[in-house]
Amino acid sequence: MGRIFRVCLLALLLTACGSEEENAEKHGAGESGSGVRLVKAETARVQSPDVTDGQVADLVRGNNDFAFEMYHEQAGTGNVIFSPYSISLAFSLAYAGAGGETEAQMAETLKFLPQETQNPTFNAIESRISGLGEKGSESSKPPFRLNVANSAWGQEGFRFEQAYLETLAEQYGAGMRPVDFGRPDEASEAINAWVEDETEDRIKDLVTPESVSSSTRLVLANAVYFKAAWASAFVQEKTQDGTFALPDGGEVTVPLMRQTSYLPYAEGEGYQAVRLPYKGDAADMLVVLPEEGRFEEIEDRLDAGLLDEVDAKIDPDAWVRLTMPRFDFETRLDLVPLLRSMGMTIPFGGAADFGGITREAPLSIGAARHKANITVDEKGTEAAAATFLSFPVSGPPPLQEMTANRPFLFVITERETGTVLFVGRVTDPS
Repeated sequence: MGRIFRVCLLALLLTACGSEEENAEKHGAGESGSGVRLVKAETARVQSPDVTDGQVADLVRGNNDFAFEMYHEQAGTGNVIFSPYSISLAFSLAYAGAGGETEAQMAETLKFLPQETQNPTFNAIESRISGLGEKGSESSKPPFRLNVANSAWGQEGFRFEQAYLETLAEQYGAGMRPVDFGRPDEASEAINAWVEDETEDRIKDLVTPESVSSSTRLVLANAVYFKAAWASAFVQEKTQDGTFALPDGGEVTVPLMRQTSYLPYAEGEGYQAVRLPYKGDAADMLVVLPEEGRFEEIEDRLDAGLLDEVDAKIDPDAWVRLTMPRFDFETRLDLVPLLRSMGMTIPFGGAADFGGITREAPLSIGAARHKANITVDEKGTEAAAATFLSFPVSGPPPLQEMTANRPFLFVITERETGTVLFVGRVTDPS
């Protein structure tokens, strides 16, 4: 196996159905799994959002485009796993309360729909795939599990807009959990306990005590858990050590899994591709293997267009002898510099407008972090991801000082047409 490949696992269409209502039933009314009191608006989650197929398709397309743009924004040559769906969903919780230029810039960078359709459309995607975890089995442990959950954590005594709390409840199934961010150890421990519970303990220590402080007023969090068995499993006895070529020309010896099966297979200019279906036919993993020496070239092409190209070329029942490694790794992302480099800056500064969340004090996004991990072996795939955003009280924008106590230039312009009316300089105002 002298070639390099990277797996890009995207949970873009396969969202879940875990809600705070279900968690309340599981843990007791008014109480979350982390033992923190749950405050919900007096409204139930909308089960059949009034959106069109076109709006759903537009949001999915935007999410996919954002996914690949963020993938290419990350530098380095090491292993990468992240859930763009988790990131998009966490920021959609914030977008629901954004206004003005903050709203516009988030929509442009994150490829969101107009605010009035964004929230119900996300809800519709989850509703449409409700029950995927039960497909293919009547047992208590189905071969396919996909769970997504959202939560909000607010400073005790801080007032949030009722309309925002209703949006969280109606469109995201999330309630507000009061915590005291003045005790960062306890607050971060409570949030981490929720994340661990929602990801079957795969995501730990997402929020550090340093991520929140006495100035924090809100944390928004999302968690994704995925576990699925291959429709055609690898035979463990056939797994043998073999060489895997590294980007720098070196080699490592790793366990290589093997199977010969009928699988969806395609060949394109510079690559081979195979889809590995999971039991229940609700999802699959696409593996793209560039030709030797062409990894960077094919990676640069990784986008929705390449996926469409693979689909157009695919033979749904090819006889394939497949060899690939087991793998198990984790990625952590600081989303603030990534999104800044993608053009989204206003939500992270003093000019942020999240007045739809609260009118009590100006908020901005102080931290945004993401963690994901994946395990692939002969039986199937287990993966999890979580994202959190913290909102401290914003101070005024940085004060920029300008003192014209030396020669300067001036131009007087008529604004509507841009006509320059006067031009001059001042070298001696005495």
